[in-house]
Amino acid sequence: MTVFATDPGAEGLKAQADRLFARKRLMNFGLPILVLTYLAYVIFAFDVPGLYERASLENARTLVADSYSYKTHVTRDNRNGVVSVAIEGERKGSYPEGTGPDWVALGETTVIDLGNGHIVRFGPEIVEYDIPGYGLVRATPSRSAGVEAELRSGAVPDWINQSRNRLAIKTDAGRLTVTRNRAEVFRYFTGWELFWFTLDSPYHGMGPVPLLRHAFSGEAGAIWSDFWNNAMWRHRDVAWALFETILMAFLGTMGAGLVALPVAFLASRNFTPLRSVRFAMRRLFDFLRGVDALIWTIVLARAFGPGPLTGALAILVTDTGTFGKIFSEALENIDEKQIEGVASTGAKPIQRYRFGVIPQVTPVLLSQLLYFLESNTRSATIIGAITGGGIGLLLTQAIITQKDWEEVAYYIVLIILMVMVMDWFSGWLRRKLIAGSESGH
Repeated sequence: MTVFATDPGAEGLKAQADRLFARKRLMNFGLPILVLTYLAYVIFAFDVPGLYERASLENARTLVADSYSYKTHVTRDNRNGVVSVAIEGERKGSYPEGTGPDWVALGETTVIDLGNGHIVRFGPEIVEYDIPGYGLVRATPSRSAGVEAELRSGAVPDWINQSRNRLAIKTDAGRLTVTRNRAEVFRYFTGWELFWFTLDSPYHGMGPVPLLRHAFSGEAGAIWSDFWNNAMWRHRDVAWALFETILMAFLGTMGAGLVALPVAFLASRNFTPLRSVRFAMRRLFDFLRGVDALIWTIVLARAFGPGPLTGALAILVTDTGTFGKIFSEALENIDEKQIEGVASTGAKPIQRYRFGVIPQVTPVLLSQLLYFLESNTRSATIIGAITGGGIGLLLTQAIITQKDWEEVAYYIVLIILMVMVMDWFSGWLRRKLIAGSESGH
């Protein structure tokens, strides 16, 4: 009779394998369930359903339309009957008194042709809007009685908003608003009007060919001056703001590199044998980079006041902590043999660092500096909105007004182009300098 003995080691391996598979199953099923549970909590904690209910698609459509179009305002002062026409309602975009676009016929009764049969009339006492498919709407503004509106009998459509003191009509052709003091018509057009030249410029409305003809006839300076000093779009101020933003990023990034490099030696164990010094420097780096640049911006703005220099200092402080950590780690990974080789020639300590250490860490230093320069170009936009400098300030001002969203779109396009150019320039410079330093090394 043969007896088979059970191997205790095999049973232990089987139990270990079962535990391993159990952990695997727990990770495969438990982790997704945990993530889904957290996402469900986030949905209700941040009131996502309520946010969806409060969202206004109509406002979103208006905002998007304003970003690629402009509106012309035809306004009548009901107190004195004066009619004015202005692009975006701004004084800098006003037509000369008594003039207007070809779809506005000024007179005792001003007739505004909005196209497709939509006609608005500003009479001496009554405002009329002839709406195809609906009929004639009449409004009589009065200082004492408010706005008396005459509508077609029946239910008032949702695109007409009527109250005692205000009548607002919004159609595909435009908008009419009548209050006690004024009546105003908005008409939208695609494009960025007055982007090149304002109404008072002799070159307004000219096409590319006539402009080139004038430029070659000796008016190139005048054409450039009218464009550069455009009072509506402020191209000169925008260009200076872009320069301030790039300057902020450059000064902050390069200044942080200059400060962090010598200090990084104190945080490297192969250059600073005292553990207490290394510990203190590393904690200092953690403190500097642990506080976000926006917080440093607010703190420094209270100390030094607003301005681009404050933004550059905020970037410098934050990046000094980051560069200190990166540079100290790069110094700890250098090849000691190169330092020994330089020392064998009788070089002094400063020369050992210059010729034995710096060439080794230069590729890392340049790569990080240029990468952070590219990243800080974006950060400088937000910092500028707080400190009062750069393109970020212009963007914030345009958003606050909530009327010139085409300017917001213009600034956003410029910011994207600036980041793209800095990305290309940083990559090109990185390849040139790092490849050059490595080949020289």
